[in-house]
Amino acid sequence: MSDRKSLTQFLVEAQRAGMLDADLRLLIEVVARTAKALAVMIGKGQFADVHSEAQSYNVQGEVQKKLDVVANELLLQANAWGGHLAAMASEEEETICLIPEGMPRGGYLLLFDPLDGSSNIDVNISVGTIFSVLRNLNAAGCPTEADFLQPGRNQVAAGYAIYGPTAQLVVTFGHGVHEFTLDREFGAWFLSKAALTIPEETNEFAINASNRRHWFPPIRRYVDELEAGKEGPRGRDYNMRWVGSMVADVHRILTRGGIFLYPTDRKTASKGGKLRLMYEANPMAFLIEQAGGMATDGAQRLLDLQPQGLHQRVGVVLGSKQEVARLQQYHLELGGK
Repeated sequence: MSDRKSLTQFLVEAQRAGMLDADLRLLIEVVARTAKALAVMIGKGQFADVHSEAQSYNVQGEVQKKLDVVANELLLQANAWGGHLAAMASEEEETICLIPEGMPRGGYLLLFDPLDGSSNIDVNISVGTIFSVLRNLNAAGCPTEADFLQPGRNQVAAGYAIYGPTAQLVVTFGHGVHEFTLDREFGAWFLSKAALTIPEETNEFAINASNRRHWFPPIRRYVDELEAGKEGPRGRDYNMRWVGSMVADVHRILTRGGIFLYPTDRKTASKGGKLRLMYEANPMAFLIEQAGGMATDGAQRLLDLQPQGLHQRVGVVLGSKQEVARLQQYHLELGGK
């Protein structure tokens, strides 16, 4: 045990070094405790009685699993009373959730996707929780939705928990990306990898190829070149990987490189894309950039986009810098989408 560093110890040391303040440290710890509870619940499988549909829909019009509802409630309740938050926003809720009356109000705003990839839970594929932290710029008044609509570059922390063969927590507070693994016997998160760095070159890419007929020319050109392999313009073979759970696909990229593509296409163009800017794209983009990668909507840096709404959707291309930059160039050459 002496050579292992717990999440709490890691964060306390970072606080002493001036990398984050006490409230942000406590906020990350509360999210981590909730993720631990979810990891245990998910690990029980059908015996937890949370894998079936909840007979309800979220604000996106998507059918909810019971676990979607439970994860959302756990995160809301755990963060309501600690005094480090001014308000929260969830992918499952129509509008923001204020800290209850009588509870102390802090200086941060928390956004989260309580259970990313929940459609995969019944077939035992990795799912996860994604979170993002912003400063509350309206310290004098009661927070509104407008206070959440800050570009991703304003994030002070972000991360995700992935509930797979092992439960892992990946976080950044603007000083690199760090991975923690849940030791279930001790009931604590321990540092497993510090200062993750994405390899600049890769031979893997992740995209849902069933949408090929909807792709715009830049995406089609890029994927066609990869699929051409050694005989094509890239001169080497590439492997396609697609889990359908963003946390799993991004975790693979942080671990061994690659590029993740969920672009705006003809099917999703009227909505702006598929993934949510505030709950998925921004936190993942922050992590990817902190690990030396690059994240765009195809043409523009994701973290520079000005949000227009809590549930705004966007195209997402992120991962190894050279690959994302190449695709960005294709968008410039071919124009538009």
